[in-house]
Amino acid sequence: MSTQNPGPQPEDTPGLDAGGGVQPGDTPPDAGQTSGLSHPQPNPSRVMPVFAILLIALIVLGVAAFFVARAFALFD
Repeated sequence: MSTQNPGPQPEDTPGLDAGGGVQPGDTPPDAGQTSGLSHPQPNPSRVMPVFAILLIALIVLGVAAFFVARAFALFD
């Protein structure tokens, strides 16, 4: 199985020299680069809301209660 080059052939591409190079001025200038932000971004809060902490605690307690109930059921 042979694969074909998906790009244009160098001999069919305008502006290329015989060795594959380009003439000066044939390439577009480098794109301008912007760095930084237009305004400072606020830092996200690292404190977990109280509701989330309570929800996690309820889930952990529920799982623990399930395993304790299963343990008592095994010994009955």
